[in-house]
Amino acid sequence: MVRAPTYDEKGMKRGAWSKEEDDKLRAYILRYGHWNWTQLPKFAGLSRSGKSCRLRWMNYLRPDIKHGNYTKEEEDTIIKTRQQHGNKWALIAAKLPGRTDNEIKNYWHTHLKKKIDKKTDSADQEHEETSQSDQAERQEINLAATTSSSDHHHHAVGSPVNSLCEDISTRDFWTQPFVSDSENDYYSLSSDSCYEYTIDIFDPVMQELQAFDVDFSS
Repeated sequence: MVRAPTYDEKGMKRGAWSKEEDDKLRAYILRYGHWNWTQLPKFAGLSRSGKSCRLRWMNYLRPDIKHGNYTKEEEDTIIKTRQQHGNKWALIAAKLPGRTDNEIKNYWHTHLKKKIDKKTDSADQEHEETSQSDQAERQEINLAATTSSSDHHHHAVGSPVNSLCEDISTRDFWTQPFVSDSENDYYSLSSDSCYEYTIDIFDPVMQELQAFDVDFSS
């Protein structure tokens, strides 16, 4: 159903243009040019305002207007130029021959803006997921480092060096008299055997101390 045309207080028609009106405006301008938009409607036989005729010609009827879908290159130009200069549609249109500023503005709000918003939301979600993954990885590394440090501490506590220190630090080590199993135990050992016996006792302790970088030169 076609909506009935409306008229303003001056009797000028408003609303959608008919094919007959388009043909009249196109034929007149192609023959005489648009010399005066205020006077042009009367000479073209149109009950339209000069502004309405100008917008109709500039945005829809010009022969050099490019119709049809936008290419990816055109979309990229619109997005890039708008990021640099904002909503200056005439400036953007100057970079796209055949496209009008009004058409570009409408295309931005009906297509490109939604596409940009969707990409932004997707990028934000991906960034959030990456941050959560990095945080979980750092927690695992910290937990592994804590566990390793704890294991090393327990190993050090149970080492021969610590056992020896604990034995020496006890009171019984210093206060209890030495009791030999046999009166001839000491004398029954040769000097070589005594040396080997001493090495067998202290060699593991010395190795443990060297593992902890203990300096014996001082």
